[in-house]
Amino acid sequence: MIGRITGLLAEKNPPQILIDVNGVGYELEVPMSTFYSLPATGQTVSLATHMAVREDGHFLYGFASEDERATFRQLLKVAGIGARTALAVLSGLSVTDLAQAIALQESGRLIKIPGIGKKTAERLLLELRDKLPKALPGLAAQAAAQPGDDRGDIINALLALGYNEKEALGAVKQLPDGVGVSDGIRQALKGLSKA
Repeated sequence: MIGRITGLLAEKNPPQILIDVNGVGYELEVPMSTFYSLPATGQTVSLATHMAVREDGHFLYGFASEDERATFRQLLKVAGIGARTALAVLSGLSVTDLAQAIALQESGRLIKIPGIGKKTAERLLLELRDKLPKALPGLAAQAAAQPGDDRGDIINALLALGYNEKEALGAVKQLPDGVGVSDGIRQALKGLSKA
């Protein structure tokens, strides 16, 4: 298996790129999130890779980060999701946004991705609900936190009190924007006690 590739970026033709490694050109398909972070052609680039061997050939996929590759691999495990669809998902949503959509069970965000219908979105939410947070520890809780908001601290407090991640995320989703940590914990606990 090829796990990482480093060389000169020879060509950029979205979603494919060509990396020259000591005179050997490797074709890789990359999500648009990785494509936009690539340097100019002729520059050195290093990408995490996933290699797929199928009847019709060997395929190499490149990713700017380990989290992107781990997410791609989790997407491939979902029934009916192939490499093209997985790349489309990563091109349409960042890893953090995908983790947030899954943690908060927001199918609407997934349906906006070209090639993802309602049934596919629901299957992604169902099958990745428990797997993605395990593959990317702490990402779902971070994803639920918004900049300038204390939601991450509130979620961590609820987790420390013994609530599971789904309960904590559901309670935090009900909170008003900009709520402080102590008020947020108090309101979330009230909501959880009524449930």
